[in-house]
Amino acid sequence: MADLKKSPGGRETPQGELRPEVVEDEVPRSPVEEEPGGGGSNSSETKLSPREEEELDPRIQEELEHLNQASEEINQVELQLDEARTTYRRILQESARKLNTQGSHLGSCIEKARPYYEARRLAKEAQQETQKAALRYERAVSMHNAAREMVFVAEQGVMADKNRLDPTWQEMLNHATCKVNEAEEERLRGEREHQRVTRLCQQAEARVQALQKTLRRAIGKSRPYFELKAQFSQILEEHKAKVTELEQQVAQAKTRYSVALRNLEQIRNLV
Repeated sequence: MADLKKSPGGRETPQGELRPEVVEDEVPRSPVEEEPGGGGSNSSETKLSPREEEELDPRIQEELEHLNQASEEINQVELQLDEARTTYRRILQESARKLNTQGSHLGSCIEKARPYYEARRLAKEAQQETQKAALRYERAVSMHNAAREMVFVAEQGVMADKNRLDPTWQEMLNHATCKVNEAEEERLRGEREHQRVTRLCQQAEARVQALQKTLRRAIGKSRPYFELKAQFSQILEEHKAKVTELEQQVAQAKTRYSVALRNLEQIRNLV
């Protein structure tokens, strides 16, 4: 039987039960949630008779079209956003339920093995940082080589006519020399940063190996729990990205709606 712990509310909870930080507890939400102008977008759509449309200023007609297009897009994307948020909440609840069930079944091995899986996560992040630093260093080396080539070309131009100093070539040489110095500094910074993150990555990998040896039994027993957690984390990240994308689309459509409405008011004031 799994060991029991007293929860803050007095309920006895299996030791392997899902901790609050395992999954997020709310759907990501954009700060832009209100319709422009304080009301629904449909309320500002203008219904005109055919004769009135013929008499409209072309600029007004164009802005009305923009207004209606933005309104339709807002309504459509907000429906998709509501569905995406509902799906996110459902997966979140399902993941919490399944992880709690798995944790209750496996017991204390989950907490014992948690440092190993946390070390693996940190090692993966360190490896990604090392790769980024390597790319930055390679770019810095390329820029340094290109700047040195510019200096060589400028020097050849300056030396082409020893009897007369061409100010154009001299200016180019000065500029190229400055670029070489800047590129050299960037190259050295990139080299130091790459060395630093490489050391951190090696330390993180060493910790993973050490924990794997000392916690081998707990790691093997708790593997189903952490594999399930990783699967749900990936799924939730994908749905979170979809929610964020739809929120941005709504915000952009509302911005276009507000711009069209403002332009329409300005045109009417001028007519």
